[in-house]
Amino acid sequence: MLVYTFDNTMDGILSAVFDAYFRHQQPDMLVSEGSQLPLFCEEVWQVVTTEEKATRVWTGLEKRLPREALHLLMVSWQSEEKDLPTPLFHYIYKVFETKGIERNFSDPDVLHVTNTARRVMHEQLRMKQFIRFQKAKDGTYLAVVSPDHNVLPLITSHFQDRFGDQSWLIYDAKRHYGYYYDGNTTIRITFENETEIPFSLEDGKLDADVLSENDQLFQELWRTYFKAVCIKERMNPRKQLSDMPRRYWKYMTEKQ
Repeated sequence: MLVYTFDNTMDGILSAVFDAYFRHQQPDMLVSEGSQLPLFCEEVWQVVTTEEKATRVWTGLEKRLPREALHLLMVSWQSEEKDLPTPLFHYIYKVFETKGIERNFSDPDVLHVTNTARRVMHEQLRMKQFIRFQKAKDGTYLAVVSPDHNVLPLITSHFQDRFGDQSWLIYDAKRHYGYYYDGNTTIRITFENETEIPFSLEDGKLDADVLSENDQLFQELWRTYFKAVCIKERMNPRKQLSDMPRRYWKYMTEKQ
């Protein structure tokens, strides 16, 4: 069994494809550096990621794949699923071997990557639906999330378009980074010491001393409205869990 190890980045996968063609071989598996190698591994090649190799492979993909298929490749990588690198590598490799491979859903690698991308896009949609902002005294709106997939880079443009005249921060408590929009540009931010931030990573609540007084009232009004429109005789807990999975509840005002 031939195994390639890489730095667990998308550029690393593209560099692995470059190496595979340069070495005239197709590895059986792509494994992140530091991970345990498979039992029957006979040969290991360590991929050195470079911008030049990644760019050359991506340019080749742009010539061979439609925009939608390219988008699916990038979106699938945001899943952060541990079993994705090998089928994603094989899919990209096959693009240079077989014309129209992106439409062959009987191919297990194409199907795996496509289904993974669909799961990410589904959560991307749910994030847009379930994010709840709180307003701080300085006028900044805060939302804390903890999605299964790394979807923040995919949703910031939506909120920038929708709330273009407001400053906001969307923070991923699971991955410890966020995006801040100041009314003009969006930047990626991290905190050196999360114990000193003015909001809770557990439930997303702003500290009382920085929460806008009006927002406290609006939150209570929203909870009252949510309870008022809920008709007990028509409650369907199973349907509610399907539409609004429990893992999102801790950051939703109406569920707190």
